[in-house]
Amino acid sequence: MTTIRLRGERGATAVEFAFIVPLLLVLVLGIAEFGRAFQVSGTLSAAAREGVRVMALQNDPAAARTAVRNAAASLDPAVTNAQITITPAVCPSTGNTDVRLTVTYPMPFLTDFFGSGVDLTGTGVMRCNG
Repeated sequence: MTTIRLRGERGATAVEFAFIVPLLLVLVLGIAEFGRAFQVSGTLSAAAREGVRVMALQNDPAAARTAVRNAAASLDPAVTNAQITITPAVCPSTGNTDVRLTVTYPMPFLTDFFGSGVDLTGTGVMRCNG
């Protein structure tokens, strides 16, 4: 069985492909950006947990900030001290108080196709003095 092509349909495949390519490109870029944001979010959560653990056990905000920066060393741009919030600033010596460490990170996108970036946070909470 042979198929008969009409003369007017010769470029239809190329036109259909031209319509689909931008949609596929947006889909692939979206998947890459979401995957990176998911990875950065996991890194921030792990860094916040590590920092709050140091804060709860050592009661040293400087050591907690250093632990966060070390745990998030793979991020570019790097996490700064201004992006790390510790509440309360010092663990009280008595009582059952929780300390909360929050890392706020402005993650730039790989491409500027979806905008310049998105703000991500990681939070860790632990009882003071272990």
